[in-house]
Amino acid sequence: MSGTTPANPAVATTQRPSARGLPDPVRPLPRRVPAASRTRSMLTSQAGTAVAIVLAIIWTVPTIGLLTSSVRPEGQIRSSGWWTFFTDPAFTLANYDTVLFGRASNGQLASFFMNSLTITVPATLIPLVLATMAAYAFSVLRWKGRDTVFVIVFALQIVPLQMALIPLLRIFSGSALAEAFPFLPIWVAHSSFGLPLAIFLLHNFMAEVPRELIEAARVDGAGHVTVFFKVMMPLMVPAIASFAIFQFLWVWNDLLVGLTFSGGNNAIQPLTARLSEMAGSRGQDWHLLTSGAFVSMIVPLIVFFALQKYFVRGLLAGSVKG
Repeated sequence: MSGTTPANPAVATTQRPSARGLPDPVRPLPRRVPAASRTRSMLTSQAGTAVAIVLAIIWTVPTIGLLTSSVRPEGQIRSSGWWTFFTDPAFTLANYDTVLFGRASNGQLASFFMNSLTITVPATLIPLVLATMAAYAFSVLRWKGRDTVFVIVFALQIVPLQMALIPLLRIFSGSALAEAFPFLPIWVAHSSFGLPLAIFLLHNFMAEVPRELIEAARVDGAGHVTVFFKVMMPLMVPAIASFAIFQFLWVWNDLLVGLTFSGGNNAIQPLTARLSEMAGSRGQDWHLLTSGAFVSMIVPLIVFFALQKYFVRGLLAGSVKG
């Protein structure tokens, strides 16, 4: 080898002789910007803010129209658009009174409102509890066939909802358990359809938890129950809240499952079933739909605003890495 060959080949690739015969200083490599920082910069830019404002207006304007129409007299609702409320305001709560406490032919949503709460709360908590424990089993515990079972559970998401309704209905039809607990078939149906997605989302979130935390807890003598409740559950709050919002909105706005498993029984029919019939057999009461629809929006809005601080954190958790 000649004497001009550099001793360090890595340095030779980054140093070039200058015009004076001396090597230029080593240029530092450009720093790689983390993906999370790039995503945050894109979302907080002026273009991202403008898009967010436009989307907010598009989603808010129909809600404003629904609210203004719900407090207008029937005559004005039938004769003019909701935007005329701002030039010729007329306020009344007669629509809400008729919808909530009027005759059954006109509305009477109060009992159906309670039915929807009775359906939605357990149908959200049941899959959430089962999916949290299943996600821990799939992400932390080591057992034979774990990955195969997880793939099968993940594949269940592609099963159409309509294909499983009739088999489930035949199982519960005429059973003593369904007669003793009339809401049970609806709870089971919603929980069954929500479990695969819940397990998948919570498993992905739990898989991102550093294994060092679990190993440190095990070294301190903690068992799986302690690790689950003391280590995992506090970290899982954003993901749990995110799925709770999705499942709650899905069940609350559902019509197909409620109609199928209620069997036309008004004692267990959800709010959406009554809303679909509120316009009347000839459409003569369609002006009541605005107030009825706004009543059905109250609870989902309360749930969303109560959990919104966890919503975005749960959606973005584990989606990007720096």
